[in-house]
Amino acid sequence: MNAGVVEIDARGLLCPLPVLRARKVLLALPEGALVRVLATDAMARIDLPHFCAGAGHAHLSLEEGAEGVQVHLIRRGAGPAPG
Repeated sequence: MNAGVVEIDARGLLCPLPVLRARKVLLALPEGALVRVLATDAMARIDLPHFCAGAGHAHLSLEEGAEGVQVHLIRRGAGPAPG
Protein backbone atom coordinates (compact mmCIF):
# COMPACT_ATOMS: atom_id res chain seq x y z
CA MET A 1 0.00 0.00 0.00
CA ASN A 2 2.68 2.51 1.05
CA ALA A 3 6.06 2.46 -0.65
CA GLY A 4 7.74 3.23 2.67
CA VAL A 5 8.09 5.81 5.35
CA VAL A 6 9.43 9.26 4.55
CA GLU A 7 11.80 10.48 7.27
CA ILE A 8 12.26 14.10 8.30
CA ASP A 9 15.31 14.89 10.39
CA ALA A 10 14.33 17.91 12.47
CA ARG A 11 16.85 17.26 15.24
CA GLY A 12 18.34 20.48 16.54
CA LEU A 13 15.57 22.63 15.05
CA LEU A 14 13.43 24.76 17.32
CA CYS A 15 9.73 25.59 17.17
CA PRO A 16 8.11 26.08 14.69
CA LEU A 17 10.59 24.49 12.25
CA PRO A 18 9.76 20.79 12.95
CA VAL A 19 6.07 21.48 12.18
CA LEU A 20 6.88 23.55 9.11
CA ARG A 21 9.13 20.80 7.73
CA ALA A 22 6.45 18.18 8.40
CA ARG A 23 3.77 20.33 6.76
CA LYS A 24 5.82 20.86 3.62
CA VAL A 25 6.60 17.15 3.21
CA LEU A 26 3.05 16.01 4.02
CA LEU A 27 1.54 18.35 1.44
CA ALA A 28 3.68 16.75 -1.27
CA LEU A 29 2.61 13.18 -0.39
CA PRO A 30 -0.54 11.23 -1.24
CA GLU A 31 -3.23 10.47 1.31
CA GLY A 32 -2.21 7.58 3.58
CA ALA A 33 1.53 8.16 3.25
CA LEU A 34 3.59 7.70 6.40
CA VAL A 35 6.08 10.24 7.71
CA ARG A 36 8.53 9.78 10.58
CA VAL A 37 9.71 13.02 12.18
CA LEU A 38 12.84 12.99 14.34
CA ALA A 39 12.85 15.98 16.71
CA THR A 40 14.72 17.15 19.79
CA ASP A 41 12.76 20.33 20.58
CA ALA A 42 10.61 19.73 23.66
CA MET A 43 7.73 21.70 22.11
CA ALA A 44 7.47 19.20 19.24
CA ARG A 45 5.71 16.84 21.70
CA ILE A 46 2.84 19.32 21.76
CA ASP A 47 3.16 21.05 18.40
CA LEU A 48 3.23 18.05 16.04
CA PRO A 49 0.09 16.31 17.43
CA HIS A 50 -1.70 19.69 17.53
CA PHE A 51 -0.72 20.45 13.93
CA CYS A 52 -1.90 17.00 12.80
CA ALA A 53 -5.28 17.40 14.50
CA GLY A 54 -5.83 20.77 12.88
CA ALA A 55 -4.65 19.73 9.42
CA GLY A 56 -6.50 16.41 9.24
CA HIS A 57 -3.48 14.12 9.58
CA ALA A 58 -3.21 11.22 12.05
CA HIS A 59 -0.46 11.46 14.68
CA LEU A 60 -0.03 7.72 15.17
CA SER A 61 2.69 7.54 17.79
CA LEU A 62 5.42 9.27 19.74
CA GLU A 63 8.39 7.27 20.98
CA GLU A 64 11.49 8.36 22.83
CA GLY A 65 14.64 7.39 20.99
CA ALA A 66 18.27 7.57 22.03
CA GLU A 67 19.75 10.85 23.27
CA GLY A 68 16.37 12.54 23.75
CA VAL A 69 15.24 12.18 20.16
CA GLN A 70 11.46 12.06 19.74
CA VAL A 71 10.20 9.81 16.96
CA HIS A 72 6.77 10.91 15.69
CA LEU A 73 4.84 8.76 13.20
CA ILE A 74 2.25 10.59 11.11
CA ARG A 75 -0.18 9.35 8.44
CA ARG A 76 -1.14 11.93 5.84
CA GLY A 77 -4.82 12.77 5.86
CA ALA A 78 -7.14 13.65 3.00
CA GLY A 79 -6.58 17.38 3.21
CA PRO A 80 -6.28 19.50 0.10
CA ALA A 81 -3.34 19.04 -2.22
CA PRO A 82 -1.07 22.02 -2.78
CA GLY A 83 -1.61 24.39 -5.64
